[in-house]
Amino acid sequence: MQPEHNQPHDNSNPHNFTPDLGHDIGPDMSTQEGRQEVRKATAASAMGNMTEWFDYGVYAVAVTYITAHFFPTEGGTFMALATFALSFLVRPIGGLVWGPLGDKLGRKKILALTIIMMSLATFLIGVLPTYEVIGVAAPILLVLLRMVQGFSTGGEYGGAATFMAEYAPDRKRGFFGSFLEFGTLGGFALGTAVMLGLQVVLSEEAMMAYGWRIPFFLALPMGLIGLYLRSKLEDTPVFQEMEEAGEAQQGGSLKELVFAYWRPMLTMTGLVIALNVVNYTLLSYMPTYLETQLGLDPNASLATILIGEVAMMAVIPFAGSLSDKVGRKPMWYASVIGLFVLALPMFWLMGQSFAWAIVGFAVLGLLYIPQLATITATFPAMFPSQVRFAGFAITYNLATAVFGGTAAMVNEAAINSTGFLLFPAIYMMAACVIGAIAIKFMPETAGASLRGTEIPDALDTGILAAVQQDETRTS
Repeated sequence: MQPEHNQPHDNSNPHNFTPDLGHDIGPDMSTQEGRQEVRKATAASAMGNMTEWFDYGVYAVAVTYITAHFFPTEGGTFMALATFALSFLVRPIGGLVWGPLGDKLGRKKILALTIIMMSLATFLIGVLPTYEVIGVAAPILLVLLRMVQGFSTGGEYGGAATFMAEYAPDRKRGFFGSFLEFGTLGGFALGTAVMLGLQVVLSEEAMMAYGWRIPFFLALPMGLIGLYLRSKLEDTPVFQEMEEAGEAQQGGSLKELVFAYWRPMLTMTGLVIALNVVNYTLLSYMPTYLETQLGLDPNASLATILIGEVAMMAVIPFAGSLSDKVGRKPMWYASVIGLFVLALPMFWLMGQSFAWAIVGFAVLGLLYIPQLATITATFPAMFPSQVRFAGFAITYNLATAVFGGTAAMVNEAAINSTGFLLFPAIYMMAACVIGAIAIKFMPETAGASLRGTEIPDALDTGILAAVQQDETRTS
C-alpha cells in the first residue's frame, strides 16, 4: 500500500522562507552529545504528557468515588462523566490561546506554563471538600478545576507533540514521536495501577473516606519533574531557525490560519474523530463500562485495563519505528480497518468473562496502536513551522472536545436509554469510517523535513522521494 501525495505546496503563504536543507540543524545524531539531547527532549515531552494523562486517567478510574462524593444523587455517574467531558469543551479555548503564543514565543515557554497549571489543578481536586461538607459548592469547584485542566491541556498536548516532532530526526520521527504516546499510556496505566493498588491495600471504607484522594496528590511532584526536564533544554531547532529568520511572528490571525490551511485542518479533524472516539472509549470509558454495564468486579475491571495498557506500551515504539519505513498512511489504514472489523466481536467477548475481557480489550488496544504511535509524527507535519503549534492545537482540541471527551458520556447515555451493550463498538466503527475517508486526503510525510514555511512534503525530502529516485534509476 503506497502512500499518496495530494498536498500541494503552501502557495498562500507570502513569506515562503525555504531553509537550506543541505545544511542540517539540531542535534547531531552521529555524536553521543546529539543522541543524548534528543533523548532528553523525548523524556521531557513524554513526562509532561504522562502527567497530563495521569490526571485524566485517575479521574476516569475514580468515577465511582467522584460520583459518591460530588454527585450523590440519581444520575450521579452520568453527571461525573459529563464533568469529565466538560473539561474537553474548554480545550479548544486553550488551543486558541496557547497555540498562537507557542508559534510566536516558542514551544518551551508555553509548555512550562501548561504543565504547572495541569498538575496543580489535579492536586487541588485531591483536597476538595465533598458535597456532604459544603453542598453544591463541591461539584462547582470540581467543574472549575476540570476546566483549568482542559484549558492547560489545550496547549500541553499540541505543544508537546510539536516540540517532540521538531526535535526528532526526520528519518526517525515515528520512533521518537511514539514515546510521547508511550507517556500517554504510561499516565493512564500509572493512574490505573495506583488506584488498583490502593483498592487492594485499603478497605472499601478507607478508599471512600480518603484513599481516592491519594492519586490526585501525585500529580504535583510529577508536574515539577516534567518542568525540571523541560527547563534543561533549548527550544526546538526548527523554531530557533524560524526565529532567526524573523518568521516566528508571522503566524497570522485565526481567520488567516483557517483560510490558508482549511484543507489540512479538515483532514486532521476526520483523523482525530477516529483516533479519539476509539481512545476515550477504550481508555476512559472502559472502567465504567466493565463495572456498571457488564458487572465486572472493580479490581478485575482495573486489572483488565492495566494489562491491556501495558501490552500497548510494549508495542508502541515498534509501531512508531515501522511507520518510518512504510509510511504513516498504511499504519492508519491497517488500524481503522482492523478496528471496524473486530470491534463488535471483541466487545461481545468482553461480556463473557474476566479472562475474555482481557483478551478483547488487548486486541482492540493493539489494533489502535498504529494510530496512537504515529500521532506525533503525523499531525505536526500537516502544518508549516510558523503555524504548526496553532494549527495542531486548535484543530486537535476542537475535534477532541466534540468527539473525544464526550465519548464516555455518549456511550453511557446510549446504553442506558437503549439497553444495547454493544453500542460502544458501533460508535467506534462509525468513527473509523470517517477516519478512513480522511486518510485518503492525508499527505504522506514520513521522513519529510519540518523546516520552512511550506507544508512538509514527503515527495521532496521523505520516503516518497527515495521511492521516486529508485523508480527513476530503474526506468
